[in-house]
Amino acid sequence: LSPDCSFTCHYRCRALVRLDCSGPPGTGEEEDGTEQELEKDTNVDEPSEWEKTELDQAQVEQRIKEYNSQINSNLFMSLNKDGSYTGFIKVQLKLVRPVSVPATKRVPSLQAGRQSQRTPAVKRRTSFYLPKGTVKHLQILSHTRASEVIDALLRKFTVVDNPRKFALFERSEKDEQVYLRKLGDEEQPLRLRLLAGPSEKVLSFVLKENETGEVNWDAFTLPELHNFLRILQREEEEHVRQLRHRYARCRQKMQEAL
Repeated sequence: LSPDCSFTCHYRCRALVRLDCSGPPGTGEEEDGTEQELEKDTNVDEPSEWEKTELDQAQVEQRIKEYNSQINSNLFMSLNKDGSYTGFIKVQLKLVRPVSVPATKRVPSLQAGRQSQRTPAVKRRTSFYLPKGTVKHLQILSHTRASEVIDALLRKFTVVDNPRKFALFERSEKDEQVYLRKLGDEEQPLRLRLLAGPSEKVLSFVLKENETGEVNWDAFTLPELHNFLRILQREEEEHVRQLRHRYARCRQKMQEAL
């Protein structure tokens, strides 16, 4: 853990990392904390005003024309022959915890020939933190569900974690207040994008950890669970050490007073 930029890495990789922490300490953390104070989570069961809106085919066509006339890029929406429509959504990734990606490594063989050719590949995982503010554009259909968007994002970054660990949020700004609402699995992000218009302040999408209040331990692999246990043990040992040190100081002060 770097004291300047709070970069965190595996202890075995520490010697391989070279950092130029030229920025002032804590800058990024302060920005995140400011926005975190403004965010207000709303219940996933409470539909937004756009989710309640129903459009017929003529209204959809008119909305698409209005949407395309308001954007300043080539990320247009297009109406398909079957009545569906295609377009782009931008998703910002604001993940606090590291993600896992596959790393395949062959087991070295002591024997050459046919035995080495049959040596199986061992599937390994490596974890890293996605850079803050990572943004990804996805081209999707009007009937693409929020759960499918999450799957597509994980495939784009070759993340092998369980998709249930993540959730897609609808973010909006109103009266200098930021509101977040977790989308249900069946909600259609492109439909929300069309109804809200192209403004990112009115509506944007954010991928975050799926904080349900209860940890779904079944979604973790055995190595991850073992790592959690080791981390808890180290935290417990450090807490005990601090308590003993504090009581030893108090005992010493009382003995000096006596």
